[in-house]
Amino acid sequence: MDTAKKRLAITMGDAAGIGPEVIVRAWADPRVHQCSRPVVLGHPDIMCQAVRLLDAKLGVIEVDKDFDQVMPDTIPCLRVGSDDVLAVPHGSVDALTGQAAYEALIRAIDETLAGRFDGIVTAPLSKAALHAAGHFYPGHTELLAERCGVTDFAMMLYLPPEELPNSVAGLGVVHVTLHMALSEVFANLSTAAILEKCHLAQRVMHEGFGLESPRIGVCALNPHGGESGLFGDEETRIIAPAVEQAQAAGISVTGPFPTDTLMVRARDGEFDAIVAMYHDQGHIALKLLGMHRAVNITLGLPIIRTSVAHGTAFDRAWQATAESTGMVAAITTAAKLAK
Repeated sequence: MDTAKKRLAITMGDAAGIGPEVIVRAWADPRVHQCSRPVVLGHPDIMCQAVRLLDAKLGVIEVDKDFDQVMPDTIPCLRVGSDDVLAVPHGSVDALTGQAAYEALIRAIDETLAGRFDGIVTAPLSKAALHAAGHFYPGHTELLAERCGVTDFAMMLYLPPEELPNSVAGLGVVHVTLHMALSEVFANLSTAAILEKCHLAQRVMHEGFGLESPRIGVCALNPHGGESGLFGDEETRIIAPAVEQAQAAGISVTGPFPTDTLMVRARDGEFDAIVAMYHDQGHIALKLLGMHRAVNITLGLPIIRTSVAHGTAFDRAWQATAESTGMVAAITTAAKLAK
């Protein structure tokens, strides 16, 4: 067994969604096994159903504590959750699958904190199903942060360097605010929060991806960067002071810049990371650059966590059409960060 390969916990996500399919498809990609020893956390029978659906030449074995039974043609599955999940119709929001996804994530976090895994890769869960099961989190990110006991954290969407011809280490987009109504964004923006995200962006691009001095661009909030106060003063009142404080701390950061041009400059290689003010400001731009190849990375945790950058796709689930490129990228990125 090559112990240099990182042992990764792959959570199955919502069993009614495309998570099991993308895991099975990704398992057939040799890049996954070149860098990692993955173990699925979920229900073995669901994984068997996905193998049959895709007519994959894979076996599924149930494991307990012996995680080293990992072979490219076998999916080891650590059973989490009850058999009730087997009765949930495919493509539906249900508290049973929400509970199962929650239990798999909690088990993955606890096992990784205990040192039995080197990192976590999550398949998508349904926020509605999570809420139906009584777990009132906006998503993976906030649940991970609470379980790990951290308050300074962020979601970063990341495109690997092979997707950007002018990039050395890829492009990351860190979000200051995340899962909230757009009307709440203004009240949740602060100089301190923006400064914190600049530090997190610098740290992951330096320590995780090996850049000596990552170049970070900060988004404006308003159209045209506020147009000298005509369209809002958040740029001068909140964002610019954060940039100045980050520069004083030795971070190579500039801004705020209007987002429509900033993302073009980043795509062309001028920046290694972007700090976006709200969810869609960062998500839309990066997903246009590489929807199925983007990776979701949670920053600020004491453990490594990556994920696909898409949802459960209930409308396409269990139809053998799921795209696995993002899962492969999430696994290889987690293995790289775990080093």
